[in-house]
Amino acid sequence: MKEEFLQFIWKQGLFTKNNLKTTDGRSVEIISTGQPNSDSGPDFFNARIRIGETVWAGNIEVHQKSSHWYRHRHNTDAAYENVILHVVELNDSPVLVKSQPLPTLEITYPAEILENYEQLLKSQRWIACEDKLPEHDPFLIRFWFSALMIERLQSKTDDILAILGQNKNNWNETFYQLLARNFGMKTNALPFELLAKSLPLNVISKHKTDLFQIEALLFGQSGLLNETLLGDDYFLSLRKEYSYLYKKYGLSGIETHLWKFMRLRPINFPTIRIAQLAMLIHHSSALFSRILETENLEELRKLFDVSASGYWNNHYRFNKISKDNHSKTLGETAFNNFVINTIAPLLFVYGDQHLDQELKDRALLLLEKLAPETNQIIRKWNELGIESRSAFETQALLQLKNKYCEPKKCLNCQLGAKIITSVNN
Repeated sequence: MKEEFLQFIWKQGLFTKNNLKTTDGRSVEIISTGQPNSDSGPDFFNARIRIGETVWAGNIEVHQKSSHWYRHRHNTDAAYENVILHVVELNDSPVLVKSQPLPTLEITYPAEILENYEQLLKSQRWIACEDKLPEHDPFLIRFWFSALMIERLQSKTDDILAILGQNKNNWNETFYQLLARNFGMKTNALPFELLAKSLPLNVISKHKTDLFQIEALLFGQSGLLNETLLGDDYFLSLRKEYSYLYKKYGLSGIETHLWKFMRLRPINFPTIRIAQLAMLIHHSSALFSRILETENLEELRKLFDVSASGYWNNHYRFNKISKDNHSKTLGETAFNNFVINTIAPLLFVYGDQHLDQELKDRALLLLEKLAPETNQIIRKWNELGIESRSAFETQALLQLKNKYCEPKKCLNCQLGAKIITSVNN
């Protein structure tokens, strides 16, 4: 943690700059501290430093003690041979690179900066700077939302590209699998993903004009038709149809025990969600292509305006008639979930891969037009005075909490950095 703090000091230029000298007495002028390196190798690259009369361009390595050069075995790594300056808090050992002394600079900084940082690390509050939030300019917080949102979408890019690679760059298949996963919300995301992977889009698309066959394929592959031997006519008819299609395509379904019903509202039961997915497949044609062409949020919403088939009007599970009788439509919460977790990320990645900035901008615009999410984290932010006006902002706040506040990465947080560097003059 100490070394990370010293890297922050160097990056922000918070060290004492008067009369800088190397440990062997040569004057030092910092022209550029360089760019932080998030990969392996030296901590900063492309730095420019004047040592004596010579201007050097290259890499910077930062350690608490100079002897850590050897502790970290940099002396055996060729990537460190072009380091032009070793920045340390304590020079306790000379360092040689290719048998030549490595220029070393001992730095000092205001003690109050370290005290501010340590207070944040020791904080037991929901977020470390909770008591400091009222002191922040609300504009500064909202200004950072855009960077956080881009970061959140980019963090999903690798996952999407991995699935795309598994699907041999088939965007339609990838969209189908990601969309299916989100039909399961959090509780049943995995079984829905496995269901989609067990039933390729090219198979189910052959039956898209026949809703009953789509339902037979989806429910059969889900394993939910194996729950009991006997049942009502609809249940038995689905199983009979599936037994034919199962043999025709040589399918292999997933295990029934993967599905969870406990502690779910009946409308979110996987049976209802599978029936709604079946109807969406039945009613949609080239859905991903249509999403790529749809710019208006309301038009996009119409693409998902579907209900489960009539059997489910008075059922939540097979063979059990419910007291209420109404159409099981995809609600606002489900649609918003699709936009946040499937449509916007996929548009962003598709635009990035096809060098289409307009698509990337549209992904962000969809989130800006979407109502803010409601969950425990967002409610807590609201209590602290940070109220969200859109899903764009709630997603940014989730990124802030989960990726910065939770692991206490205050040095990388714009708000945390401002608190740490606040020094009374």
